[in-house]
Amino acid sequence: MGHHGEASAGLPANVVVFERGWLSSNNILFFGAEETALVDTGYATHADQTLALVESVLGERPLDRVLNTHLHSDHCGGNAALQQRYPSLRTDIPPGEAALVERWDAQGLSFLATGQSCPRFGFTGLLEPGTECLLGDSAWQVHGAPGHDPHSVILFDPVSRTLISADALWENGFGIAFPELMGEPSFGDIAATLDLIEKLAPRQVIPGHGGVFGDVDRALQTARRRLSGLERDPVKHARHAMKVLMKFKLLELHAVSHAEWNAWLAETPYFELIRARFFADESLEALTSDLLAELVAVDAAQSDALGVRNA
Repeated sequence: MGHHGEASAGLPANVVVFERGWLSSNNILFFGAEETALVDTGYATHADQTLALVESVLGERPLDRVLNTHLHSDHCGGNAALQQRYPSLRTDIPPGEAALVERWDAQGLSFLATGQSCPRFGFTGLLEPGTECLLGDSAWQVHGAPGHDPHSVILFDPVSRTLISADALWENGFGIAFPELMGEPSFGDIAATLDLIEKLAPRQVIPGHGGVFGDVDRALQTARRRLSGLERDPVKHARHAMKVLMKFKLLELHAVSHAEWNAWLAETPYFELIRARFFADESLEALTSDLLAELVAVDAAQSDALGVRNA
């Protein structure tokens, strides 16, 4: 569960990385002399596990602060449970969607559009790009990192040269370019964020998903290669994005009847929006059953008379 291996040798001593499975983002726990903090809180259905992990390290100490790199359900789904468990918890979010969180506009936030769930939470502060925040007694820089999400931030500690990259950079790629699927160009934002990461020159990266890694140059090369592939073939990116959302739901539900599965596909606005934009001559039903067949073909799902299951 914790971090291990060579890459983590350079991590500051008061940081624990909880590497989570694919339904939840990684959680990064800081314990400073004055304050404890958790960056990103996982998915709603994993909230009990998130609480248990935090308590296993903090013991009697309360959690003082939560910070979200961006407001996708797998990064902020545990906020509500942590706020309930620790009544004086402070919560900092990137400024871009603060107004939506304040009035809890589930339509404007990504939860409804992606067919995911996120219990309502509040916030007390903003993670403004260009500022610093104290985590585990070190000053971490807050940088805007649009692309995967227009409002995302990444956090950098210039002393240990550690980067919390969220979904802007993984060891083998980066998160889906969601704005691009809605017709808002964001491949350029992804490229600019990769350039920013290169300029920061981190020694190790704690990504939103997957293990801590140290070969940042190789990761940037892989990411740029992937990005140019997506720019050449946006339709492939759109298919991939729909499959990722389908797989995410199967991970959450484990098993579902065909009727419920088809209802979920029909009710999740992203599918119809992406279809209309990239697959105008195909019906949603034909397209999504094609995509499910592709998931089945690579052993990522199972489908039979009883329904659809995660594999």
